[in-house]
Amino acid sequence: QSYKGRGEMLHPKNWDKSSSARYVISSAKVHNLMALLCVFVLQLWANQEESAAVEPAEGSSEVQNGHAEASPNPSTDCLCLGQPAQNRDQMRANVINEIMSTERHYIKHLKDICEGYLKQCKKRRDMFNDDQLKVIFGNIEDIYRFQLGFVRDLEKQFNTEEPHLSEIGPCFLEHQDGFWIYSEYCNNHVDACMELTRLMRDGRYQHFFEACRLVQQMIDIAIDGFLLTPVQKICKYPLQLAELLKYTVQEHR
Repeated sequence: QSYKGRGEMLHPKNWDKSSSARYVISSAKVHNLMALLCVFVLQLWANQEESAAVEPAEGSSEVQNGHAEASPNPSTDCLCLGQPAQNRDQMRANVINEIMSTERHYIKHLKDICEGYLKQCKKRRDMFNDDQLKVIFGNIEDIYRFQLGFVRDLEKQFNTEEPHLSEIGPCFLEHQDGFWIYSEYCNNHVDACMELTRLMRDGRYQHFFEACRLVQQMIDIAIDGFLLTPVQKICKYPLQLAELLKYTVQEHR
């Protein structure tokens, strides 16, 4: 079956939402969510492979290990059985702490893109028009708003004293429709790289983007590296969910 067909089949709107969400994350639901994200990532890469190959802007970051890394085995069941409960709880706490940490850092990156780059670009109509900004930044502001709500709900469910008891699974389920917002951004990413490559041939744009980075006090990564983070993020979710499933028994509430 084609990527498009499988993507439609597993689109969140077609999911059965009648199942109880009382479990932090049940194996069936995690498998569904991982399947959606994996097919989604594969579909995005298939779409990009159909586009003309382009050279990334100089200094561009790459998705680590390519898209193959985002394809965990959705049939993986809980692998914590037989382990001492204390070890299992600690491993689960480590996974949840990692999820929370990466989400907080990701929000900071999105804020830097929207306020440090996009906001400043909008002020320079002598350098950018609306079409250029749409190509370069896509729907990054929509993603930022979505992630703010997602992280807000994660924080509410995060148990700071006993992280392994955190009930973050329902947050993924409640926001499952929202993840589809990444489709537009990722499908546009090749065009964004092409436009940035073209602009960077002009020294004015190199200096402008570097000035934006310094004023916003961002880490030392070029703009194309920042714009890659949403693509990397959607690829990472299946890995994080698979790891969470490994240390979660189905009876966990």
